Amino acid sequence: MKRTHHYLFTLAIVPTLLLLFALNSVQAAGMGGDTDGDIALLDRSSKAFVNVVKKAKPAVVHIKVEKTSQRSANRSQVPDEIFNHPFFEQFFGPQFRQQPPPKREFRQRGQGSGFIISKDGFILTNNHVVEEADDIRVTLSDEREFVARLVGTDPQSDVALLKIEDPANLPVLPLGDSNQLEPGEWVIAIGNPFGLSQTVTVGVVSATGRSSVGINEYENFIQTDAAINPGNSGGPLINGRGEAVGINTALFSRTGGYMGIGFAIPINMAKSIQDQLQQQGKVTRGWLGVVIQNVNKDLADSFGLKKAGGILISEVQDDSPASAAGLRQGDVILRLNEIELKNVSDLRNQVALIPPGTTALLQIIRDGREKKVQVTIGQQPTNFGKGGVSPLNQENLETYGLTLQELTPELAEKFSYEPGSGLVISGVGQGSPAEAAGLKPGQLVEEVNRVKVGNLEELEQALATTGKAEKLLLRVRTGNFSTYIVLSAK
Repeated sequence: MKRTHHYLFTLAIVPTLLLLFALNSVQAAGMGGDTDGDIALLDRSSKAFVNVVKKAKPAVVHIKVEKTSQRSANRSQVPDEIFNHPFFEQFFGPQFRQQPPPKREFRQRGQGSGFIISKDGFILTNNHVVEEADDIRVTLSDEREFVARLVGTDPQSDVALLKIEDPANLPVLPLGDSNQLEPGEWVIAIGNPFGLSQTVTVGVVSATGRSSVGINEYENFIQTDAAINPGNSGGPLINGRGEAVGINTALFSRTGGYMGIGFAIPINMAKSIQDQLQQQGKVTRGWLGVVIQNVNKDLADSFGLKKAGGILISEVQDDSPASAAGLRQGDVILRLNEIELKNVSDLRNQVALIPPGTTALLQIIRDGREKKVQVTIGQQPTNFGKGGVSPLNQENLETYGLTLQELTPELAEKFSYEPGSGLVISGVGQGSPAEAAGLKPGQLVEEVNRVKVGNLEELEQALATTGKAEKLLLRVRTGNFSTYIVLSAK
């Protein structure tokens, strides 16, 4: 799966069906058919797309970003951690330690798309288009350029909200209802692929409700075959009425280019996030406090269910809304507020959109009997889904640019690690000591300061002994081998 980091569409394509109409018209001409009627139908269909595009294009903007990053200047082909290994210091003294290479500043530039949603200058785009940007500039179709202010971002859904000041006569793209989209419906994508501004492509909705794609933490994608390429990110997916029904976000590609599968965030999800970003500058999500999994046929048989379906609660967290409501391990959730739930992602998305403090109604199966349970939705913890440590020592790890998470059975199988043998590196900050030491996501941290860490509680205890130390000694496994690596906060 390749995210379209600053990007989207290529040339305008008249749909295949229209081409078939044209071919039929030619055949009819040779057979005495109603060619005038066929040509008129083809012309009306083509003009319908043209009219939608004419109204929508002025509200689609080209976004350019710049950010400053620091990198270590290369001085040697030998990695610094070799010289900084405690083994060498033990035998040759601290003077042997190699000084960290000097830092150099680099200006990085990127681009993407967005669209204006209000007369007062609010613009929707993707978080990954503007993430960590120092300077954001927006160019309209009439070549007007504005410096944009970042109102807020939501990395979990990849939505961002911008604002341009002192706007005048701004075109606005109306927002539609993505819940009404159906597979086979025509859609239009407009954006700036590879820097080619105001590019239009046409296709159909291939599927809706795509989840478990592995792009965002919260996924409910619209899949489309309208061509999406790098630079289209953040641009609108538009229905036949000229309404934005999605934010183009990513493409599936084995080559880096268009292969017929693109993904857009449903506009209904984006609207909920946009409202919170506009009012609060951040997103607050609902939280239930359960570990869940889909119910397949084998699980259904094991739990005495008539058929597969529903969402199995495999664990209820202590002091959570779920435990307060009396939910139990082994309960199977069927509906939330009378809405049938298809899978785990469906429940997570629905709960996340419910304001904390709201009472929700769950329909469950317990011991073969259906019952209803009322639960008061809580506020999602700040470290939810990140596998992060408690606030006590979160700052300590961030100093080194390192994010760790517990080794789940799925991760253990994926990376061929023994369950409980360490913590997986899930994030490495750009320009951080962790990046300078060559650490990468997927590696396994087995020890911190010579203390074994198999879970977050053990990690917290190990970090507590470190306090505000400027160095961290890690034992890190890559494949079949482990090495010691020292991280320096300076």
